[in-house]
Amino acid sequence: MSDRTRRIGLGGEPRAPWGADPSASRGRLHAEPTSPTRTPYQRDRDRIVHSTAFRRLAHKTQVFLPHEGDHFRSRLTHTIEVAQIARALARAFRLDEDLAEALALGHDLGHTPFGHAGERAMERAMADFGGFDHNAQTLRIVTKLERRYADFDGLNLSWETLEGLVKHNGPLVDGAGRPLAAAHGMHAAPAELPYAIREYAALQNLWLWSWPSLEAQCAAIADDIAYDAHDIDDGLRAGLLDLETLAEVPLVGTIVREVAGRHPGLERPRFQQEVIRRIITRMVEDVIAAGLARLEDHLPGSADDVRNAGRALVAFSPEMQAADRAIKTFLFRTVYRAEAVMVKMRAAEGVVEALFSTYMDEPQDLPAEWRRDLDLADRPRVARRVCDYIAGMTDRFALAEHRRLTGDAPDLG
Repeated sequence: MSDRTRRIGLGGEPRAPWGADPSASRGRLHAEPTSPTRTPYQRDRDRIVHSTAFRRLAHKTQVFLPHEGDHFRSRLTHTIEVAQIARALARAFRLDEDLAEALALGHDLGHTPFGHAGERAMERAMADFGGFDHNAQTLRIVTKLERRYADFDGLNLSWETLEGLVKHNGPLVDGAGRPLAAAHGMHAAPAELPYAIREYAALQNLWLWSWPSLEAQCAAIADDIAYDAHDIDDGLRAGLLDLETLAEVPLVGTIVREVAGRHPGLERPRFQQEVIRRIITRMVEDVIAAGLARLEDHLPGSADDVRNAGRALVAFSPEMQAADRAIKTFLFRTVYRAEAVMVKMRAAEGVVEALFSTYMDEPQDLPAEWRRDLDLADRPRVARRVCDYIAGMTDRFALAEHRRLTGDAPDLG
């Protein structure tokens, strides 16, 4: 590490010039008096934590359904782990830790019940009505669907928090406004941006063409680190993985051998936790080292310099990026697409599809507050209202509604 790199890291010093400055926030869509005790980003974090959508994460699936075991991650425990890692990274880069934490805590608010299975079902259901995207749904929740304040819908978060939630994976459009494929997790660019993002873009310009703040980049890579590690942990707990198989996976295999060499005869539960702990540590340390090198190369003088850098500055090294891809490929094959998981996820998709179909056919089955001001002849608007309602459900409420409306109780056990 060079002398100059030592000068720009590591934590414990005043915020760096490339970090988000709360005193220079672009503000909120609806003007509010400033707080004498909290920065804008601290208020954003607090609003997210106190939101209804955040509480519901406790009963939304990450990978394994909650009733399969008390120790599997829920969407909420995953979110808390992401927030811890994001804050640690933000501290290392001398960023605004509160903004990084707010973005990590809010990044999954738009997820449906039953994890990605519910999302797949909702994408199919909404294909003719503007589509569904969980990141866009997060924006819709924090700008429209949460109703806690007398003066506005949503949480009225700061510009920087909304920007980070919308494009934490990178720019959404190119300089000409054309949607980009990578930011939407697609091989080919979509024809248009998700409905909720297009709707909000008419109200406020979130610079969809630029890279997000370093705080948002910390939250995004913290998400990758957290689910790599805890999905391995949960896969081991579920019996879908074993340490012998993991020994063949890049990075993980090296760590398995390290732990075996240092702690021969260590009992299996402690062995597994030591492996998981070291995976997280190794990835975090890699991001810090690689990020400091990129910052040394660019030396951005402001948060806007970061937005115009042309690439992510908080990212894995090429070697760790390859290991991350290998871990994700391994988990996709052995955990996410394991038949023991998929049989339950197919049933869960059926629950979401049946709920959508039933509410579309009989919108009067929606609660009164969800039917208010709803023109039943406007099918796209009805579909969006039904989508919002179902997407906000917890797993157990979705199952209870399915049973109430159809009389059927699918076996997700």
